[in-house]
Amino acid sequence: MHSNVPQFDFTKKITKKKIQQFADLMIEISEQAGFKMSSRGWAYICEQRGMITKDQFDKVESAINRCRKEGYLPVDFTADDAGREFEGVEKPDEGTVKDTLRWMMNNVLDGHRYYTPNWWKDEEYYIQMVVEKIDLKTLFEPVCAEYHIPIANSKGWNSINSRAEYSRRFKQAEDMGLKCVLLYMGDHDPDGLRISDTMRKNLFDIKDIVWEDGETGYDPTDLIIDRFGLNYDFIIEQQYTWIQGLMTGGNKDLSDPKHHNHNLPYVQNYLKKIGARKCEANVVVTTPDLIREFCRENIERYLGVESKDRFAEKRRIVEEEYYDSLDKSGLTEPILKVLHPEQFEDEQ
Repeated sequence: MHSNVPQFDFTKKITKKKIQQFADLMIEISEQAGFKMSSRGWAYICEQRGMITKDQFDKVESAINRCRKEGYLPVDFTADDAGREFEGVEKPDEGTVKDTLRWMMNNVLDGHRYYTPNWWKDEEYYIQMVVEKIDLKTLFEPVCAEYHIPIANSKGWNSINSRAEYSRRFKQAEDMGLKCVLLYMGDHDPDGLRISDTMRKNLFDIKDIVWEDGETGYDPTDLIIDRFGLNYDFIIEQQYTWIQGLMTGGNKDLSDPKHHNHNLPYVQNYLKKIGARKCEANVVVTTPDLIREFCRENIERYLGVESKDRFAEKRRIVEEEYYDSLDKSGLTEPILKVLHPEQFEDEQ
């Protein structure tokens, strides 16, 4: 166990008297982790630190959610699935109208930050990423941002609109002459390992769509679908946790001969090679630095190790062009006089 983490007996019932102690422990662990994750992810962290066994995952998840409901932990302590937020919420500004004017003038001076260049012009590949769990999305977002790669949690990708949106980006990239890549990391179980077939089929199912603006659908024939994890050798190397059984939706087990998919080749092949166990993608939260670097390495297999330098050069060109245009417009000095009148007092 980690000596710098207070201990908590998860084998006993978490009473109202002990709930604050549990919440304090989770806050301390959270501060050490440095990023949000789902209740399931926190259970993996506890297991990795030797505080619980895999049989106690549900108990930890329930305790965390109870703490959120009863105010012992912030309600946003966990990372929730995207797509459930309210739209149209308006928050009154705290400053004055004059503050807003000064803010907008400052933005004019630094307006190049609001211009997004075509990062993918003259590139060879265009990449999007899908991960199986919200914890992976939270982990990988900072890395994907470095390379301007869209990332999503696959749980929300079943809708027609979601598939249509990311397939449209692939179509636009192919029209630019780019090779399209969908990087995927998911659970190590029978269905998780054949996910690429499912993803391609889901895209083929909507290839004949038409958008209101006349744009047509995307043919995914040439799409590269690259499952870069979670794979068996990596699981063994990192000593990640295996979950016994192959539970699917409806609380049914693929390893049970009564399951309607039990005798299908992909299930039988998995059982022969791996056995009746699986490794959930959430487990990678236990090695965040390693898994982020692993994500970066797989991105750079396509973009190259010098890709961030190319993106930085595109940003530099935008900044240079913007300041040149701003100076030629004659706006720079009048704005500075409004923002910093004290600097121009001698001219008056």
